[in-house]
Amino acid sequence: MNMNTLNNNDVNILDPFYVRHLDLTVLSLLNDNSPVNNQIFDRIRTKILPQIHNRVTKLPIEPLSMKCILNAIDYLVLTSLSLVNFQSETLFHHLTGDNILLRLFTNQITHLEVSICDKKRGAPGRNEVDIFSLMLSIGKCLTDLAFGLRWIDERIEFSFFDLPSTTCVSSSLTKLVITLHTFDDCLHLLDGRLKHLSMLIIDIMKIRRTSPNIDNNKNLPELKCFSLRSHWYTCFYDNRIVPLLPRMLNLEELTLFLSVITNESTYIDGTQLYNDFLIYMPQLSKFYFSMHTNIFNNDIDIDHPSNNDILKSFIKRGYQQVNSYADDQLTYKNWSCCHVYSLPYHFNDFLFMTSRFQGGMFNKVRCLVMDYARPFENELFKIISQDFPFLESLPVVNRASQKNKEHSSTFITFSHLLRLDLAVVHTDYAVKFLFGKNTSLPRLMHLDIKFETLVTVTEGFTNDAARRTYTQIESLVIWEPFVCPENFFSYFS
Repeated sequence: MNMNTLNNNDVNILDPFYVRHLDLTVLSLLNDNSPVNNQIFDRIRTKILPQIHNRVTKLPIEPLSMKCILNAIDYLVLTSLSLVNFQSETLFHHLTGDNILLRLFTNQITHLEVSICDKKRGAPGRNEVDIFSLMLSIGKCLTDLAFGLRWIDERIEFSFFDLPSTTCVSSSLTKLVITLHTFDDCLHLLDGRLKHLSMLIIDIMKIRRTSPNIDNNKNLPELKCFSLRSHWYTCFYDNRIVPLLPRMLNLEELTLFLSVITNESTYIDGTQLYNDFLIYMPQLSKFYFSMHTNIFNNDIDIDHPSNNDILKSFIKRGYQQVNSYADDQLTYKNWSCCHVYSLPYHFNDFLFMTSRFQGGMFNKVRCLVMDYARPFENELFKIISQDFPFLESLPVVNRASQKNKEHSSTFITFSHLLRLDLAVVHTDYAVKFLFGKNTSLPRLMHLDIKFETLVTVTEGFTNDAARRTYTQIESLVIWEPFVCPENFFSYFS
């Protein structure tokens, strides 16, 4: 039962025989959680909660309502708890001083989701590490933990800071979802401190060189599901990631979302994946992946495998549902790239698209990053508008002028696009999106762009035809310093 849509007349329809999940948080205008209307909230606390105290199994709560909600009744069958948008100091105080919360953690809670939202920027500190360790320590029944940190407007990563293996220990935890700071932190989690962990889902912003003091050799027979996602290129795929995966002898489900830089002469393909780790996973039944390979090599005579060869390397190993696109030769400054991915596409993000992309269907994708040295032509944007129907964010990186500047007669609509980043593009692409007669961005709210490009496209903020796109924008980001022309603000009003 979600309190977001509850009004005074609705309180009476809460049937205590059917309520299992009670959500007492709503989104405020600042995208933060706040208590529901006080009058309704009091009626729920005094009239409804006493009737359903022995039926609520799942409960999301926030800082302002936490004490009131937990003190209202005894939640006899509560097993799932979500702690939403807590500052780290506040949450630590509750964990060490709230007897009701401690009792729930010790005796009942099996599933826990934690969202720490700090207002001050900075690296995660002792509080976050202590909170994580304390939850594992007092959560005697805890089997499923999702642990997330963020500032008000962006995510941050959690780090163990080289803590000994005697901390952050649990003998009950079987599933962990967490965003980590380094690959070392991933190895720490797998050093034996979580004895019965069978599902590990991690995000790592950057995968760098790891410490030589971490044991990366013991097998991990308990692990059944492993997901590793990183949104930045790494040079340490062969030295760090590949040695970890063969240790997962009983893995049944594997998810990899990686971008790799190498100076080798070939792309990552089905044969390499099989020889590196798939051969050691006889129980593997599900393999979801998105793998980029960027080759940097001064040998201009490199003979790259064709796209067809790459697909055949997967088919040979029994992976039929795969697609790819690749450069067949070195391109700008001796770079070449390949993207291979499982189908249907499993991820919300599609990174580093090049003009080699041929299409497909990507209903799950919400963010697409286009980045290439060769130009993006109009036909590609037409394909994207059709094949990424729910796209919300589109950063474009391309300084190359379009070869075909003629606007297509086909009308293109990005019906769900909210954010467009044109900060590192040739002016052609700004014209295409913001001034093209056959391009529609009906929901665009956020635009990143260079001031020089903006001046060019708007003809010094005098072109009324371009205003149809700009008047709906709520957030305009211009990174370089500039002096506002007299008509700057009126142009966007």
